[in-house]
Amino acid sequence: MADGAVLARVGPNAAIQTFAAVRVLRGEAAARDVAAGAGLADWVDLPPADMIPEAAAARIFTAVHAACGGEAPAVMAEAGRRTADYVLANRIPPPVRAVLPWLPDALAGRILLSAIARNAWTFAGSGGVATGARPFSVEIVANPLAQPGGCAWHAGVFERLFRVLVHPGATVRETACCAAGAPACRFEIRLR
Repeated sequence: MADGAVLARVGPNAAIQTFAAVRVLRGEAAARDVAAGAGLADWVDLPPADMIPEAAAARIFTAVHAACGGEAPAVMAEAGRRTADYVLANRIPPPVRAVLPWLPDALAGRILLSAIARNAWTFAGSGGVATGARPFSVEIVANPLAQPGGCAWHAGVFERLFRVLVHPGATVRETACCAAGAPACRFEIRLR
């Protein structure tokens, strides 16, 4: 493993909001099972306050899939939405939140994609990130958080951000996934 991969970190909401989503959709016992399965049992009662190792986030995501089975994509999508809500409330300045929805969709989307690219380390860790405008897209090359069955957490984050800041009818679809052998996880964003 390369030194960068060992040191790569992601935002703590990858853990905090995932445990919260498991609690809401599956109950407290399931949240504790997920944390224990990831080797992070203490994080349920004492959540991380700082950036976390990407490997820890990946273990949590894997533990959700093991504990929740067929419900895992719904749990991870809810965790993604909750993460986006945290970002909207705490990381995007109020004037930007107020102005973006009033801009033309194409301009608002490009501004949001630029912000996503600038802050990619918080959700992609050691993965490389590229964005596109036609159609709107986000690619995470060598996504360290990719999961078999798809990356519902990332899709949930992007969809919620686009729905609030660009267009209320935005949808996100993952069209390629590293966990399925693709070189990048590709998320396409449609506005209508």
